[in-house]
Amino acid sequence: MTATPAQPPHVASAYPALPPPVRISLVTLGEHPCSYLPGRVSQSRACWADEMPPSLYHRFMDAGFRRSGKLLYQPVCRGCRACVPIRVPVGSFRPSKAQRRARRRLEDLDVTVAQPAPTDEKYDLYRRYVTGRHRRSEEEDRESFERFLYDSPVDTLEFSYRDRSGRLLAVGLCDVSAASLSSVYFYFDPAEGRRGLGTGGAVYEIETAAKLGIPYYYLGYWVDGCGAMVYKADFRPAEVLGPDGAWRPVERNAGAGEASAAPGLNHP
Repeated sequence: MTATPAQPPHVASAYPALPPPVRISLVTLGEHPCSYLPGRVSQSRACWADEMPPSLYHRFMDAGFRRSGKLLYQPVCRGCRACVPIRVPVGSFRPSKAQRRARRRLEDLDVTVAQPAPTDEKYDLYRRYVTGRHRRSEEEDRESFERFLYDSPVDTLEFSYRDRSGRLLAVGLCDVSAASLSSVYFYFDPAEGRRGLGTGGAVYEIETAAKLGIPYYYLGYWVDGCGAMVYKADFRPAEVLGPDGAWRPVERNAGAGEASAAPGLNHP
């Protein structure tokens, strides 16, 4: 009798994506070039929210949504499921050697956590960040900056990192609920890149979630094959959201040191 090879588990997939947690009208936005994978097009469906209970936004994240300002969006790209929500179980998080080193580089900084408040100082830091790190040639005006990062329909915390002279080095914004601390954006002084501020800031935010008794830290989308997203799967253990609505551990290739989603999760 010949043994039948084990087959990967079937993963049911809602089309075109997981439904929102409540009945709501979604608008499908126009296609545009993908920011993560060259040669592909990106498309989202979205809705507008002036105000939303934190617990409801957490449920939206568990359906694959994120927000930009007050716009809640969800990828519905043709033939692609590469944008995968990723989160870290706070209680079992164990920082790597590199992450511990980045966290130690924050020890000489004064970190304050408060309600978000846009200022000229933060806008100047943000402009230097996007031009220095993301090579944007166009300048984003103050109104767009505030609409993108500081118009929030949910409860949001702002982490500000200053050196001993009081100079602002970095700012992180996180949405907060009883079940999750969700990283919205992190921007910093490009001249301080040696500190590993982004990595150290994420570790600090996870530590804050632990102190607040929040069980999960959400990092947004992870895109397998996008170099800019590799670091997200390095926060271990990590879980990714499948197209069937179930969270599963990120699998790692021990030989290559690479991460991948569970079978079937990135397939259209």
